[in-house]
Amino acid sequence: MKFTSSLIKGKLIKRYKRFFTDIKANNSIVTAHCPNTGSMMGLLNEGNNVWITKNDDPKRKLKFTLEIIESKKRLIGVNTHRANKIVHHGLINKLIEEFKTVKNIKPEFKFSTDTRFDFLCDKKIIEVKNVTLTRFNDFAEFPDAITLRGSKHLKKLINSIKKGYKAYVLFLTQIQGINKFKIAKDIDNDYYKNYLLAKKAGVNFLAYRCIINPDEIKIEKKIKIVDE
Repeated sequence: MKFTSSLIKGKLIKRYKRFFTDIKANNSIVTAHCPNTGSMMGLLNEGNNVWITKNDDPKRKLKFTLEIIESKKRLIGVNTHRANKIVHHGLINKLIEEFKTVKNIKPEFKFSTDTRFDFLCDKKIIEVKNVTLTRFNDFAEFPDAITLRGSKHLKKLINSIKKGYKAYVLFLTQIQGINKFKIAKDIDNDYYKNYLLAKKAGVNFLAYRCIINPDEIKIEKKIKIVDE
């Protein structure tokens, strides 16, 4: 997925009220939209390099959007709104090994009255989880905060198997150069327990890392999921 406009490099000042970030760019301070409702643990140190996009749509309250943060010498994609676009690009371009043969890609699949999954590919359901947390050497982790919605999705995916679907959770790891993934059970132990139940019930779990630079973000390779 290529960015449609050039990214602007800056320095992070602070994030506040969840959706606002102050950034120093081009010798001025701008307020950018933060399209990530998670905790963004470990990413928000003042002075971190960041990249933002600009949109001059007069209907927008904020013209800038936070896209990438550099932390621990790794670029990390933090715009969760782009996660499904990255996966969709990966599906179309056969970048995900498990879905190279699918013929029909349906985004926003309505599974039940209260649940939508990100994709239906033939009879395969895919739920995408955006991953930005890395605390330990060469490990990406999910979640970065308690996620009741994530646990709900796991239970619904178990139900989908009973209805004849093949169920997948794809941990889209937007962390440059990372090689391993695990569930952050110390952050949300309920999610970890539901992950184990879902795995036992037949839900498939995948982790893929991305190539990340100011020109594009796209799926690069599969990484190992480590259970503890």
